[in-house]
Amino acid sequence: MEGAKITLLGAGQEVGRSCCVIQYRGRTIVCDAGVHPAYSGIASLPFIDELDWSTVDVVLITHFHLDHAAALTYITEKTNFKDGKGKIYMTHPTKALHKFMMQDFVRMSSSTSDALFTPLDLSMSLASIIPVSAHQVITPCPGVTFTPYHAGHVLGACMFLIDIAGLKILYTGDYSREEDRHLVKAEVPPIRPDVLIVESTYGVQTLEGREEKELRFTNLVHSIIRRGGHVLLPTFALGRAQELLLILDEYWKKHPDLHNTPIYYASSLARKSMAVYQTYIHTMNANVRSRFAKRDNPFVFKHISNLPQTRGWERKVAEGPPCVVLASPGFMTVGPSRELLELWAPDSRNGVIVTGYSVEGTMARDIQSEPEEIMSLKGVPIPRKLSVDEISFSAHVDYSQNSEFIELVKAQHIVLVHGEQTAMGRLRAALTDRYKSRDEDVKIHTPRNLETLELTFRGERVAKAIGNLAAKPPRPGDFLSGLLVSKDYSYTLLDPRDLRDFGGLSTCVVTQRQKMILGVGWDLIRWHLEGMFGKVEEGLDKDGIPTMRIMGAVDVKQTQEHELTLEWDSSASNDMIADSTLALIVGIDKSPASVKLTTNTHAHTHTHAPEHPHPHADVENASAEVTRIQRLAMFLEAHFGEVELHMPEETDEQEQDDENHEPALLVRLDEADAVINLVTMTVVSPSDALRKRVETVLDMAISTVASLDELFTSGVPLLSEEHAPETIKDKSGSPSDAPDVQADVKALETEAEAQKQQNAENAREGAGSPMQDVQATSAPDDATGKKEDAKETDKKSTVAHSKAPQEQNQSGGAAGEGVGDGGDDESDSGSDDDPILQVHD
Repeated sequence: MEGAKITLLGAGQEVGRSCCVIQYRGRTIVCDAGVHPAYSGIASLPFIDELDWSTVDVVLITHFHLDHAAALTYITEKTNFKDGKGKIYMTHPTKALHKFMMQDFVRMSSSTSDALFTPLDLSMSLASIIPVSAHQVITPCPGVTFTPYHAGHVLGACMFLIDIAGLKILYTGDYSREEDRHLVKAEVPPIRPDVLIVESTYGVQTLEGREEKELRFTNLVHSIIRRGGHVLLPTFALGRAQELLLILDEYWKKHPDLHNTPIYYASSLARKSMAVYQTYIHTMNANVRSRFAKRDNPFVFKHISNLPQTRGWERKVAEGPPCVVLASPGFMTVGPSRELLELWAPDSRNGVIVTGYSVEGTMARDIQSEPEEIMSLKGVPIPRKLSVDEISFSAHVDYSQNSEFIELVKAQHIVLVHGEQTAMGRLRAALTDRYKSRDEDVKIHTPRNLETLELTFRGERVAKAIGNLAAKPPRPGDFLSGLLVSKDYSYTLLDPRDLRDFGGLSTCVVTQRQKMILGVGWDLIRWHLEGMFGKVEEGLDKDGIPTMRIMGAVDVKQTQEHELTLEWDSSASNDMIADSTLALIVGIDKSPASVKLTTNTHAHTHTHAPEHPHPHADVENASAEVTRIQRLAMFLEAHFGEVELHMPEETDEQEQDDENHEPALLVRLDEADAVINLVTMTVVSPSDALRKRVETVLDMAISTVASLDELFTSGVPLLSEEHAPETIKDKSGSPSDAPDVQADVKALETEAEAQKQQNAENAREGAGSPMQDVQATSAPDDATGKKEDAKETDKKSTVAHSKAPQEQNQSGGAAGEGVGDGGDDESDSGSDDDPILQVHD
C-alpha cells in the first residue's frame, strides 16, 4: 500500500491563489501558482514558505488568470526553486497571454509599496516556461508524465492528466462544460484517473443557459442606453471580455438604432491580446474556425473600439453621451473599472452589470447587496444610485455540469478545491448523497489550506516481457522467468541475452579465487565437506587439477601439496556457500573429529574392513538411496501409520520399466490407500483427499531427508548456460552415473531380510550358542546386549569403525589397512555399504 500526499497552499475552502502540491514516490508536482484578488503584496501569495521549492519537479499552470498564475514569477525568482531541477509548463496560448497579463500586473503593483517583483524578475521567469500543446504527452522527469486536455474557460486553458509512477491524477483547474461563442467545452480524458482534483466554485448552484443569459444581457444593456445612461461592464481584460465583445458586436450589427452608441474596451492589455486571439484561431471551436476559413475574422470588430486612456479620460466618458464600457479588473478593486464606478455611481440612469464570479471581500461582491453608499479608494463615501445587476458569464461549471463531469471521470477519490467553504460543503453533501444512494465507494475530500490529505492506494505493478521472452506467447499456467529491470518506475522482463539491446546494460561474471595453506590431507578435507554439504562432486578440472565441487557452485582445488584454491562465480548464494566452505576448511586441523580420525592409539589383532573410496557412503553410493527410502517410510509412518514396501516380481509379460510395476510405498489409511512411485515420486489414490494429503506430506518428507546439496541444486539454475561452470569429470574421464533406484529398493529388501536373520542369530546366542563374530548394521546394543558378562572377560575389544578417511599415522600404517596380526578373514567379509560394528572374542 502506497500513499500520495495532496497539500493545498491556496484555494483550500476559498477562491483565489490556487496552488496544489502533489507528492508521490519521491516526486513533487505543483499545479497552479496564483494570487488572491482580495489581498495585496505578500498577503496575496499562497503559503509558499511551507514547501521546499528546490524539491519540486514540475510546475503546471492551467491558464493565465492571476489567481492561477500571478505568483509564478515570485516562486521562480524569490525562492530556492532554481536550486533544483524543476520545470514549468503551460500551453502556447497561455504563455503568450500570461506575458501580457503579468506586464499589466507589474505595472499596476509597481505604483504601490506592495510590489512582489520587478519587470526584470518577470522577464527572467518567462524565459524558463516551456510551452506545450493539447493532447501532447510530456515526460518532464523519470516516472512522471502528463497530458493537457482542453478545459474551456478561457483561451489556452487546460486540465492536466498526471501520471506519477502509475498513479493517475486529473487536475481540472477552472473549466467549463458549455461551448460558448469561441471556445470548446472541457474534454473528458479517455483514461480513468485514481484521483480527481476539481473546482467547486459554484457549489450546488444551477446557472441559466447560454442563450437565455445572452438575451437577458443584451436586453438589459439596451434598456440602460434607452434611458440615457452609461453601461459599465467590469471584466478582466482577457477571457470573458472577448466573449462579451463578440456578443455585443453581433447585437449591434442586428440593431441599427444602436450604431451611434459607442462600445469601448478600456484596456491596452485587451488591445494587445487581440493579436494572440487571432493567432490561435485553430484552438477555438468549429464556429470560429469556419468563419475564419471564409476570411471573416470574428475578432476584427466593426462596432467596438479601444478607448485611449489619456489623462482625464474617465471624466470625459462620464460627461459624454450614453455608451458601453468594458473595463478591468472584474473585481473593481482598483484600476479603470473602479474609477468609472465611483464617477457613475451617483447617477441613477447609469448601470453596472457584474458579468463574472465575484470573490468575497471585493467591490464586485459588496455592490451586489446594493448598499446606499460605496467607499472610494480615497476613503470618501459615495452615494450609490446606479442600478446593479448580475449576469454571470463566468466560464465555470455549475452543479449539473460539475456533477455530470465527475460521474464521467469515475475517480475513486474526489478532492474539491477553488470554492468557498459553504459552497464546497453543500457540493460535498450533494455528491455524497448521490453515491450513497447507489452504494458506490467514492471518497470526497474538502481539505483546507495547509491540511495534507493522505490517500492510500493498492499499487499494481505490471512487468512487460519483451525481446526473446515475448517471441512465443505463453500458455495459461506457464511460468515465465527472466531478468526484472526497473527503470523510471516501470518494469520490464528480459532474457539475459536482450539486456544490452533493450536495457542498455550488459551482464558479466565475477570469478573469485581464495588461496589458503592447510596441513591436512585431501581425503580428510573431502570427509568434512561431505559431512557438511552432502554430495561432493570429485574429479579433475580441465587442467588436470584435483577438484571437488560443493553444491554445484564452489570448486575446491588442490593446486599444490598443502595449498588449496577456492574458486566460484560471485553471487549472493555462491558467496554464502564459499564463506561457509572457507570457514569449514580453516577449522579442519583443529577439529576434534579430525584428531580422532587421524590418530591410532592402540594396536589391533584384527584387520579393518576395506574402506569405501568415499567415506560418507550414505551420500553417493546405492546405500544412500536405501537410507533415504528408509527415512521416507519412517516420515510417512509418523503421519499415516502403516506403510508397506511394494516390489512386484518381474515376469515375462511384465517389463521392468512399466510404470505400473515399479517399486512403491503403499500407504493405508482407514479403508483408502495410496501408492507412492519411488521412481517418479508421484502419488496415485482413488481418494482425492488422501492423495492430496499424501502429496503434501511427501513434499515435506523429500525436503527433510534430502541433503543440503540436493536442496540447493534441485531448483532453477543460478547461472545461464553461457556462464555455467564446466562439468567436472571423474578420475576415469567420464561423468558419474546416477544411482539406480530399482537396485536401491532391491538392496533395501535384501538388507531387511538379512536383518531378520541377524536378529534370529542374536536370539540364539542369547540362549547359549557359542560366541562368534557378529556384524550388526544397526545400533551395537542389539548385538551385544545379551552378553554383558562377555564384555568383562578375557581379551575382547569392541571397535566401531566409521568410514572416515585415515591419514598415515605416526606408526606409518596406511589409511584403511588392518592393524595387527590376524583378522584377515573377517575383513574380507566386511560390507562396503554401511558403518560396521565388529565384536571380536
